Amino acid sequence: MMIRKEELEGKRIAVLLSGGVDSSVVVYELARLGLHPDCFYIKIGADENDEWDCSMEEDMEMATAVAAKYGCRLEVVDCHREYWDQVTAYTMNKVRTGETPNPDVMCNRLIKFGAFNEKRGHDYDLIATGHYAQTEFSPHPSEEAQNSLGQERLKWLCTAPDPVKDQTDFLAQIEGWQLQKAIFPIGHYMKDEVRQVAEHEHLVSAKRKDSQGICFLGKINYNEYVRRFLGELPGDVVELETGRIIGHHRGHWFHTIGQRKGMGLGGGPWFVVRKDVNQNILYVSHGYDPQSAYKQHFPIHAFHSLNGVLPPERITLKIRHTPEYLPASLEPTGDGCYTVHADAPIHGVAPGQFCVVYDEQHHRCYGSGEISIDTLLA
Repeated sequence: MMIRKEELEGKRIAVLLSGGVDSSVVVYELARLGLHPDCFYIKIGADENDEWDCSMEEDMEMATAVAAKYGCRLEVVDCHREYWDQVTAYTMNKVRTGETPNPDVMCNRLIKFGAFNEKRGHDYDLIATGHYAQTEFSPHPSEEAQNSLGQERLKWLCTAPDPVKDQTDFLAQIEGWQLQKAIFPIGHYMKDEVRQVAEHEHLVSAKRKDSQGICFLGKINYNEYVRRFLGELPGDVVELETGRIIGHHRGHWFHTIGQRKGMGLGGGPWFVVRKDVNQNILYVSHGYDPQSAYKQHFPIHAFHSLNGVLPPERITLKIRHTPEYLPASLEPTGDGCYTVHADAPIHGVAPGQFCVVYDEQHHRCYGSGEISIDTLLA
């Protein structure tokens, strides 16, 4: 679903320009339609320690070059404090209680479409980003009638044709009004097509590698990020089936349900299958495909609908960023809660993860809910 000029004429458009190839091609896509959007670089990085700075100087150089190439204004918006106060607080609260957070999901909701909108985005009709996602408006009056948000036209978040790069799972917690303002000009491309456009246009970011890891973390890895805020808390690693202590860990928050690598245990592979936060114990199971590493039925709560339409009984879902969509049924249990009944057992289901819900054709995204910290059903 390529962006059409007639849909954008007369609109004030802001582009979130990071210096990477994806957002650079967003500027090109709008410029080739004769538009000159204002570009914004969101500054989020540590100012008290250089090792936490995420290549900001290089980002700025590339963003400046791309904006200048197409005659666009570039402005830096400082959201450093909002990121560390909101996204970091969310992340640390989750890992402290043994859950598995997704900082990138909350960065989109709280920063890219949140704090930025409060500071500058409110002056614009649309906010364009380099996400691999698409949107469409519902043509069906019956769907309009289901809309609980009072929107004149029901807007849907839809998946991108590139299954590996699709980022709808990272956008499934944004607010309805944020979705209304969002446009994704490269969402109809495959990743290699974006690279080809960038090379054809001689963009400085054409060969730049994709960012890895958590949004805006920079050179620091995830465990160092967690260690900085929570420190270490040594505890036992116990084999689930036998109750035997087979090793020790430095803090349950450094490990996630389903994890196989990085345990430092001999005779593996070993999978993390459970956490006892109160006792600070990690339970692991031995083998290449232990049954205890899978769940087929599990509860989710606080389901967040992107446009006010609740999901049907039959769905597809994701619980992590993968190309696969898993078929399942949803059983409503009240107050935004559901029990998920997957058609087949799913590996590494963990409390705190977002269960992202799609239609059966995995085209439209309904939204997401958190997997509950309650004891997961067998």
